[in-house]
Amino acid sequence: MIKKNIVSIVIIACAFLIISCGDGGKFNIEKGKVGHLTPKTTIQELEDIFENDSIVKNLSEGALGDNYFQDDDEYLVFEKGGKHLLTIVPKEQLDSVSTIKSIEIHDARFKTVTSINVNSSFSEINANNNINRIETTLTSATLFIDDLNTTIAIAKEQLGLKDFTNQKVSLEQIPDLAKMKSFIVWFN
Repeated sequence: MIKKNIVSIVIIACAFLIISCGDGGKFNIEKGKVGHLTPKTTIQELEDIFENDSIVKNLSEGALGDNYFQDDDEYLVFEKGGKHLLTIVPKEQLDSVSTIKSIEIHDARFKTVTSINVNSSFSEINANNNINRIETTLTSATLFIDDLNTTIAIAKEQLGLKDFTNQKVSLEQIPDLAKMKSFIVWFN
């Protein structure tokens, strides 16, 4: 009887340690999910989700302002100690019940099931994901990965091209060691 109780206590203790040591999905990236954020998450819920972190609000003037070129609202999430984790953009500006439009990943701990994170090279991205298309801008090539609803930008300097050219880029032109400039998950 005592032996069964000790075994039960050991099993419960081990299970508790395994659960408490995991991050609880805090850093997982999936289609429609970044950590604990989903397409249904509202801006007002960010304070509760990131209660142990700091959120810096960079609010636009919205439709009421004079500056028609003002950027979208941004909510920058920083870990205690100052490490930038995420930049969250809402669908509706100046609206606390708005849901999330996009999340830019800044911390390498956020990763996909295939271990893609902000430090991944093009060869890692290409080997583990289906790149649906590439769009070229003046300063970068943007990879669209529909399976994750993400975009990954690679600076033209990583491609050996000059900025401010409109030269089209194909998958074959991207060097295996090219690093990403930005990693954005879209919730639309």
